[in-house]
Amino acid sequence: MNILILGGGGREHALAWAVLQNPKCDRLIVAPGNAGIAEIAECAEIDILDGGLVAAFAEENSVSFVIVGPEAPLAAGLADRLRDAGLLVFGPSQAAARLEASKAFTKEICDAAGAPTAAWARFTDARAAKAHVRAQGAPIVVKADGLAAGKGVVVAMSEDEAMAAIDEMFGGAFGAAGAEVVIEEFMEGEEASFFVLSDGTDVLPIGTAQDHKRVGEGDTGPNTGGMGAYSPAPVMTPEVTDLALERIVRPTIAEMARRGTPYQGVLYVGLMIRDGAPRLVEYNVRFGDPECQVLMMRLGGQALDLMLACAEGRLRGAQVNWAEDHAMTVVMAARGYPGAYAKGSEIRGLDALPEDSRHMVFHAGTARRNGAVIATGGRVLNITARGDTLDEARDRAYAMVDAVDWPGGFCRRDIGWRALGGR
Repeated sequence: MNILILGGGGREHALAWAVLQNPKCDRLIVAPGNAGIAEIAECAEIDILDGGLVAAFAEENSVSFVIVGPEAPLAAGLADRLRDAGLLVFGPSQAAARLEASKAFTKEICDAAGAPTAAWARFTDARAAKAHVRAQGAPIVVKADGLAAGKGVVVAMSEDEAMAAIDEMFGGAFGAAGAEVVIEEFMEGEEASFFVLSDGTDVLPIGTAQDHKRVGEGDTGPNTGGMGAYSPAPVMTPEVTDLALERIVRPTIAEMARRGTPYQGVLYVGLMIRDGAPRLVEYNVRFGDPECQVLMMRLGGQALDLMLACAEGRLRGAQVNWAEDHAMTVVMAARGYPGAYAKGSEIRGLDALPEDSRHMVFHAGTARRNGAVIATGGRVLNITARGDTLDEARDRAYAMVDAVDWPGGFCRRDIGWRALGGR
């Protein structure tokens, strides 16, 4: 079958890498792709927010299956437009994508479903939001209600920090995403990412991971889109996983179906776990980035079979075949990220790195210019490795990091520190 993946980041490179390992894939096109993706698949420069254009492109290229990588096209209704054109699509409808596109909507769903989450309030003006912060005190969490590329969240440890976040969001720092602000109770515990597939009725867990959101080692500094991840997450014990499914995920899927907006696709369940009890931090309606990289490294070619089963409503009876392995990805980012950073620096040494079932460099923000790979984004490379143990995966990943010649880049050196006992 001919398959089209939409997106051009590290997540989509990892999806492409996994899909290509499945013999069902005859031809793979990624739009728009990046320098790394171009080495393994065809790339096409099309506007992935334009549903009509994507549908026409799919028809012209005899595409049988479309996998939507990022959240913006889903929130814009791309999956609906493609389904209307008769295409098989992996990704939720616009109505279901509100689980990520509006944090207030997610909270309303949690309230209706009885899913445990942080206490919350929604505001449309700064004065009322600040009054709420003064009444509640700090620490407290301030979130832009809409899509903000993973950056519209401030965990404010002081009231002054919360006030500044409110001013920033209502001041337009995140555009329309900050027109409304959600303020939440600060939850203590350990975060984990839990991934499930849903075909609208049935649910299939497909893995756990732990991301590292803050830019600095020891989880310090500002939030980013993610500086690294590992899978599985030890905090997601079988007991915690079962509680998350029964108290959070299944009630949410049932509530979405009850409203006439069944959820079909991958659901990223961001959790806070304390004393063995999970509470929902957020939902995302796509694979996490960089969590997708470690999941695909472990799933391999079966990822395509699972996504097809999800899109075709065949999840009942489907199962994931896990190896007893571990994976880690280390993000190499441009110096200055998540603040201002320079673009266009050359990255050397990539050609000498191994690329096999245990070692892979997934490109995020790259392009090729005059034969050279250059950095075009903030998060640029995902250096990913598998091992029989997390220590082994860590050692392999950082050995590859050390072989990359890129003075303009940096990374955290402590990915996996919680699971590795601070090492």
